[in-house]
Amino acid sequence: MDLAPSPHRICDELTALGLSADASSRRRTEYSYDASNYRLPPLVVVFPRTDQEVAAVASYCHRNHLTLTARGGGTGMGGNAIGTGVILDFSRFMNQVLTVDAEQRTAVAQAGIVLTALQGEVRGATGGSLTFAPDPSSQSRATLGGAIANDACGNHSVRHGRTTDHVESLNLVTAEGLLLTATRTGLVATDPTDADAADRAAELSARLTELTASHLGAIRTEMERIPRQVSGYHLGKLLPENGFDVARALVGTEGTCAIVVSATVRLVPRATRPLLLCLGYRNVVDAARDVPTLLEFAPSAIEGIDERIVATMRARRGDDSIAGLPDGNAWLYVDLDDESSSDSSAEAALDLLDKLRANGRLVDGRTVPDPSQRVSLWRIREDGAGLSSRLVDPEDIAPEEGGHGGAYESWPGWEDSAVAPENLAEYLEGFEQLLDQHGLTGVMYGHFGAGCMHVRITFDLRSDEGRATMRRFCTEAAELVVAHGGSLSGEHGDGRSRSEFLPIMYSPELISAFADFKKIWDPTGILNPGSIVDPDRIDDHLALADVPNRIWKTAFDLGTPGLSDGGKPGLDPFVHAVQGCIGVGRCRSASGGVMCPSYRATGDEKDSTRGRARVLQEMVRTAPDIKAGWRDADSREALDLCLSCKACSTDCPVGVDMATYKSEFFSNYYRGRLRPLSHYSLGWMPAWLKAAAPLAPLINKSLSGPLARVAAKAGGLDPRRTMPAFSTRKQVRASMSGFRIDSSADTVLFVDSFTKAFRPQVAAAVAGVLGSAGRTISCESDNCCGLTWISTGQLGRAKKVLERTATALDDGTDRPIVVPEPSCAAALRKDLPELVHTDAAKRVAARVRSFATEVGHLLDSGWQPPVPLPAEVTVQTHCHEYATFGPNTQAAVLRRLGATTVHQADGCCGVAGNFGFEKGHYEVSMGVAEQALAPALRAHADHTPVLTDGFSCAMAVQHLTATDATVPDVPSVHLAELLDPRGPRGPQPPNHPQSTPSSITRSSTEHH
Repeated sequence: MDLAPSPHRICDELTALGLSADASSRRRTEYSYDASNYRLPPLVVVFPRTDQEVAAVASYCHRNHLTLTARGGGTGMGGNAIGTGVILDFSRFMNQVLTVDAEQRTAVAQAGIVLTALQGEVRGATGGSLTFAPDPSSQSRATLGGAIANDACGNHSVRHGRTTDHVESLNLVTAEGLLLTATRTGLVATDPTDADAADRAAELSARLTELTASHLGAIRTEMERIPRQVSGYHLGKLLPENGFDVARALVGTEGTCAIVVSATVRLVPRATRPLLLCLGYRNVVDAARDVPTLLEFAPSAIEGIDERIVATMRARRGDDSIAGLPDGNAWLYVDLDDESSSDSSAEAALDLLDKLRANGRLVDGRTVPDPSQRVSLWRIREDGAGLSSRLVDPEDIAPEEGGHGGAYESWPGWEDSAVAPENLAEYLEGFEQLLDQHGLTGVMYGHFGAGCMHVRITFDLRSDEGRATMRRFCTEAAELVVAHGGSLSGEHGDGRSRSEFLPIMYSPELISAFADFKKIWDPTGILNPGSIVDPDRIDDHLALADVPNRIWKTAFDLGTPGLSDGGKPGLDPFVHAVQGCIGVGRCRSASGGVMCPSYRATGDEKDSTRGRARVLQEMVRTAPDIKAGWRDADSREALDLCLSCKACSTDCPVGVDMATYKSEFFSNYYRGRLRPLSHYSLGWMPAWLKAAAPLAPLINKSLSGPLARVAAKAGGLDPRRTMPAFSTRKQVRASMSGFRIDSSADTVLFVDSFTKAFRPQVAAAVAGVLGSAGRTISCESDNCCGLTWISTGQLGRAKKVLERTATALDDGTDRPIVVPEPSCAAALRKDLPELVHTDAAKRVAARVRSFATEVGHLLDSGWQPPVPLPAEVTVQTHCHEYATFGPNTQAAVLRRLGATTVHQADGCCGVAGNFGFEKGHYEVSMGVAEQALAPALRAHADHTPVLTDGFSCAMAVQHLTATDATVPDVPSVHLAELLDPRGPRGPQPPNHPQSTPSSITRSSTEHH
């Protein structure tokens, strides 16, 4: 009897060949999923470094009859980046641009390079004149190899077409492990001296020529009928009139025929003076009817979104995130540039608006000249796949109440159909009727100018009935799109989602030709089986099928908006929350936003928000029982390098909040167990800080002397990390003198544990600024936000602390509660109502403001700062403030205060509360600091203040200046200290005492 292949034996054998291979259960889980509906656990994951290593893996799999699947960013929605055998991840190491030839307008790059990285290097090498054109919405994490595999297109495909149109040659590894190069005119051995490869190239060429000749009629009549005909194999490229273009025939083969290791691609000129025109319509059908008029103006992009995506963006990220949208219920983004018209783009836009108004369908239209608004609007479109997965119904939103009523889910599966642009409106009318017939809702966005619609649909993939509905709907949808002369896929590939329906689109002769094409390249069928030829059924291997419906008792209310959008009836909230990750992979991007700092430092899937979510999804799926699930070692390992920065709760289009899931998991994982030492030393810090004040001189001396290493080890800390200086009792008294509780004051100043223990002068500065605005201030310094207990997963204690805090602060008023420390403000605003399920907690949370947020309110009321702000400011963006109070909170306030140049270090500082101090985290912490903060400090001008409102951020700056000779000695300052009218307006030394104004009142009880 044949035994199942042993993952660990295979891994050992591949490792013996000098390959980086991993067969751990955690790693296999991370690669069981892509961005599709499917789950297929592999045997081994390999991270190749060279073409020869890829060839060695292919040869090994060929000899051992193992399937082999190539993978880039894992962002495909068709289920074509997963497999049951060996997975090759190109993104980790084979991700370089090899050459750029500006004169010939070509670049050579490895398959694993991310598209935005390729575009950036091309622009850098050509003085910004050229770029690589395909720009799918996932371009910040999708790779060149993935774009070639799926024949990706992107937002500007109206001008530039598909990836097919930009490929000049492909360097390949065959199923047998030979190195070949496919060109526009044939196939050759990559190394001309390799006789075996040369013989195989000749054999392939002959058989491909014979195949083409045998099916000339079917290929000529059925292929290349519309701009976005991506489904099936591109056999038309092999026709004699196309020059036997083997390179472009292999584009879109989804890794089923050969493995692309690098490619020579064509470059195009960058657009000059582009202008965004935003158009509002009553519905997507009306928008589609105007596409022919838009095409008359030769735009470079015509992209569309519907009202459900916009409503979800507004609910998750606020009104600022949709600023610039005109009136309407569906919108088109139209990019015009100097190639669009002989007139200027602005004049062309006016002419176009006149024509559209004459058509009678346009509701509103406007140009968007502001660069930040353009970026924000494009982000709505780019995040469409994620935003549409956990939706907010636009008819059921009560923003003033934080309402997320009417939330529901949608899924891919039929998200990539395409028709000729002139047929789009009629196709959409029929498609909407089909949705109604099956009781489904479709969320529409996509490439209107190319006739390609991305539609996510409210399939119920968890039940037998729901899956049967999906099968019936997709079958009829395939028949509908074919009836309109369209393609099942317009850029995502067929994969497991659509390959089964290819016989609806193509004749039996062409389906047979596809099978022959696959067999010529891959005789034993080891390359990415299940797609295109001999496909899996569309309802096989669904990730949401057969997940046990168990109750995972949690401390957090995971039905809170922003986590799981209210949950799903009959489904456990924790399960629903962790299943929110659909794999779009924005957490794997190297720029833009703040998440995921640990992935950006390591480049390892396990350290991405997606990787962690997939491990948690596997935990709830496969754990024998809930108790064993909470003790899952893979989840503990996956969560170790999560910084709890909360950036994913904002940057993730789905709103995955890994910091919360980590806290919940740690709470259960360590129940009844000894915890790491840092959970006691740092997690319980607020409880022992009171005792530290009288001993501050002794503690500070110990932490800076020979005993520092011993003390660090005893607390589970890394001795290399610079420790903070504790404020002495005298310093605290000087800064806090005069505070008392006063119910008649109009503002509550909440002095958190970190501010009082390490930066009491900041509390005084905050009071000084508020006093300058005529505010009367009472001080609350007797309670705590519980953050350190939350971040270490000590939720029982955190809940007790927060219950006491909510009771103390719920005074029957709506007075703002201003918190100097952004992380504590975020904990009170977000974690308090999710852990303490009382009306008092909700009332208190609604009143909490970070200091920067409160400055914005002061400015709204007409207050002017008593001291001028420097024109140039560097600000370390605080992750928690970014996530909870808005990504642009500090920068927007600084500009309103008069700063004309704001240098933003947009990225986690690396300390992140406990994380940077804990043993085992130092290297990653420093790697995170190198993403934004350290470069910003190195570029720092002497006269420019560095704002670090967060204590962790201030500690990161202090450590970098003390340990890195390339970083200048840059003291940092809280925004309140910069605005304080009473004292020095420059950076203050640690624990610098300042006098407090007489308008401030002091608490009569001691802190903690």
